[in-house]
Amino acid sequence: MRFAGSRLFRAGVFSVLIAGLGLAGCSTTDTFEQPVPVPEVDTTVTFKTVWKMSVGDGHDDDFLYLAPLNAGEVVYAASADGALVAVNSETGKLLWKRELEDRIFAGVGGDLDQLYLVTREADLIALSREDGRELWRKALPTEALAAPQSNGSLVVTQTTDGRVLAFNTADGEIVWQYDGVVPALSLRAAAAPLVGGDVVIASFSNGKLMALAAESGQPLWQYEVGQPQGRTELERLVDIAGQPLVLDSAIMVSGYQGKLALVDIRTGQEIWSRKASSLQAPMIGGGNIYMSSANGDVVAYRGSDRREVWLQEGLSWRQLTQPAVYDNYLVVGDYEGYLHVLSADDGRLVGQTRYDSDGLRVPLQRLANGNLMVFGNSGKLSVFTLRDRNGSALPQRSGQRPGLN
Repeated sequence: MRFAGSRLFRAGVFSVLIAGLGLAGCSTTDTFEQPVPVPEVDTTVTFKTVWKMSVGDGHDDDFLYLAPLNAGEVVYAASADGALVAVNSETGKLLWKRELEDRIFAGVGGDLDQLYLVTREADLIALSREDGRELWRKALPTEALAAPQSNGSLVVTQTTDGRVLAFNTADGEIVWQYDGVVPALSLRAAAAPLVGGDVVIASFSNGKLMALAAESGQPLWQYEVGQPQGRTELERLVDIAGQPLVLDSAIMVSGYQGKLALVDIRTGQEIWSRKASSLQAPMIGGGNIYMSSANGDVVAYRGSDRREVWLQEGLSWRQLTQPAVYDNYLVVGDYEGYLHVLSADDGRLVGQTRYDSDGLRVPLQRLANGNLMVFGNSGKLSVFTLRDRNGSALPQRSGQRPGLN
């Protein structure tokens, strides 16, 4: 089963999210952990820039997740102030650029023919992949923070009030709508839906993972990633904020104050789970499962039995991005804009650079050629390779999938 946007690349958390949460009933006496200082690193791995450019004003001080769309030979990226670019992923050559009149809140999504964005005024807009010209637009009931996703026939978007809406890609006519249930308080973050030919997988801020029939929007199954517990609304947060990872006939998902789980994509039956808390999707590589925990720890689990292999605590509460696997290494970004390189074998910090003083929020992505794409909050878009301290290419590990069952 193939899904749009499902490639295997994709805190004192509250201290950054607090301003945008809409914290109904939250006491001003709530306390939050402080991030640790930037750790000192004995650098053995460095970053070599392949190409770089700037995309508008990036997130332009809005708390958004405008991740670029990696479409193979072309990368599409948008900024909050309406810049939209198509770039050759190998060379960084600008193929075309549009300056939209709208401010952008969510995107970029796409299929073989079109790109999809959601504006600040809650309009879903479809644009041509050839030149970025607008093809159609439809009003949504409220704002969306997750990038719309498409299987070529349907484009699906999810709004912050829990509604999942499917539109015909040809003309934007609505096909169906599913109304989910959301709690009174949730994080200002959202997982993009997974859109297959037969099923749509949607993640909700109440900790539920839901499968909907792509044709009708009817529920097929649901899985509980997190169950609200505690006396306060903060204690009861169980958002799923990272897009689940598709692995053959299963999906791997993690939630805040919930669990890390592998779920059968056809039935919703749990294959395995373990307690975890993360605002990012997990990543796999070299027989292990890697996770940026909500408290800033990076942890590796052995894929065969989910036992902890190592734990890196040196980045605690630095609001990390999803780990990107680069051969024998992991790369994560943080809220101050640092990129950190960890050994995939034991979690040691082996490299570091300051990339964007405005911070890093969206996941780092591996391109088809293996290079690493980074999009900073200020709009800096770059592609890197990793090198040893002498500038030489790093040794590569042989491909190995974890035993997940």
